[in-house]
Amino acid sequence: MNHTPSRIVVIGGGVGGLAAAALLARGGAHVTLLERHGRVGGRAGLLAIDGYTFDTGPSWYLMPEAFDQFFALFGRSAHQELDLVELDPRYRVFFEGEDPTGPAVTLDVGADPEANYALFNSWSPGDGDAMRAYAAESEQLYRLALARFLYTTFENPVKVANLKVMSQLPRLVSLLTRSLAAKVASKVSDPRLRQILGFHAVFLGSSPARTPSLFSLMSHLDLTDGVRYPRKGMYALIEAMERLAKDEGVEIRTNTNVTRIVVGADGLATGVELGDGEHVPADAVVSGADMHHTETVLLEPRHQWQPERTWAKRGPGVSALLVMAGVKGELPELAHHSLFFTSDWEANFDKIIGDGELTPPFPASVYASRVSVTNPDAAPAGHESLYLLVPFPADPTLGATPRSREQLEEFAWRYIEQIGQWASIPDLRERTTIYKITTPSDFVADFSAWKGSALGLEHTVRQSALFRPANVSKKVPNLLYVGASTTPGIGMPICLISAELVAKRLLGATTVSPLPTPAPAGFLSRSLRKDVLGSIARGEAR
Repeated sequence: MNHTPSRIVVIGGGVGGLAAAALLARGGAHVTLLERHGRVGGRAGLLAIDGYTFDTGPSWYLMPEAFDQFFALFGRSAHQELDLVELDPRYRVFFEGEDPTGPAVTLDVGADPEANYALFNSWSPGDGDAMRAYAAESEQLYRLALARFLYTTFENPVKVANLKVMSQLPRLVSLLTRSLAAKVASKVSDPRLRQILGFHAVFLGSSPARTPSLFSLMSHLDLTDGVRYPRKGMYALIEAMERLAKDEGVEIRTNTNVTRIVVGADGLATGVELGDGEHVPADAVVSGADMHHTETVLLEPRHQWQPERTWAKRGPGVSALLVMAGVKGELPELAHHSLFFTSDWEANFDKIIGDGELTPPFPASVYASRVSVTNPDAAPAGHESLYLLVPFPADPTLGATPRSREQLEEFAWRYIEQIGQWASIPDLRERTTIYKITTPSDFVADFSAWKGSALGLEHTVRQSALFRPANVSKKVPNLLYVGASTTPGIGMPICLISAELVAKRLLGATTVSPLPTPAPAGFLSRSLRKDVLGSIARGEAR
């Protein structure tokens, strides 16, 4: 074994990059993390202005097992690090009424599942019972995914298929080939309640009609498991991860832009080149940057496993218009999480993702976050912070010119007015100050996101599980990937898992279970390969 600490460069300080850097440093590597912005976090950013603080990216804390597993690898606890709060209601839903400029019909999904099912039954007799059964099945699928599919690199797919998986193979095939929308429609009759079971598709960068019904497993998270929130906001997770990485010895360099991955004559990455010409040497490189950017910009064509022609066959997933606003006075009409659903659900999705002409929708299905109800420090006294996410087409021209940006700013005001009308807050616009909008073009400029996608590669059958791009290059064997566009996929908890999969690649571990916790210091020296980095590069004994 190689007992000399390996030098690993991690590109990008988003959730995946931070997690990979911390874990590999604990494994015994000398890790340098390079982040081009002034602070780490990537899409999970923070904006502080005029006494307000806004999480500028992910805002839902779901799938607690993944967070628990990550912190446990370091002998720590997610609850201790993040001070988690149980939300009740878990979220409030506003369904468009007959008059699109008038009050919506509202429904609270509370912390008591049985009370929720009774409420659903009162809306549509029998649907509450159907949703209880649906949630129970969702939990089974969720447990199966945790046990067999999420913590594997698919380097050895045979290990995934134990007797339990094989016995459910016909069912799994159906779950992959049937859409989430079709499954939901077969279970629940009320179109509004169908939306409660289908909106998770947006978390996956897609629509219910395009997402495999396997992802019905997500309904377990909000209907059964519950919705939590770090008391000080989602960026508290980034701060905790940054502390952890530094404690493990990671060198974090911000305001440092990587312009090239350097590949030697033997086809192995030897480090990266920065914008100022500096060369940072490495025995392996882990890229948490956008995968398309990594492959088509940071690598020379002869080293690209996924050249531009490969991406022509892929779907980027949805983008978004993000709005960060301050509001004078209170907003009791809104919950911490509020969802606004249009009645033309399918037509709304067709405008933002699909094969036809894509255009910003109005009225739109909008997500609103009022974190100041949970974290009063997020707004000045007597004010509220308001964060909106409107799913948008992945079109990098949206917001790219002054004229386009002006149009999208007006769209932002229209969505605020829509919320005011639907939630019966008639003076919302007058009380509101918009501090920032993020457009699809900003995702390109700030994160080099392919086509301005807000999340990463869309989860379709061809872009999920073992069909998703692997986390190691097929041309540069010591170049690995972490983040939303590689396995296992989109979302903060999933990106944490992707970091663990990087460690498994370096270990040569083809198991389907998470790594044992806590991870022992220097664990990379225990690699099943006789030389951790060298054997990966040269394809030696596994």
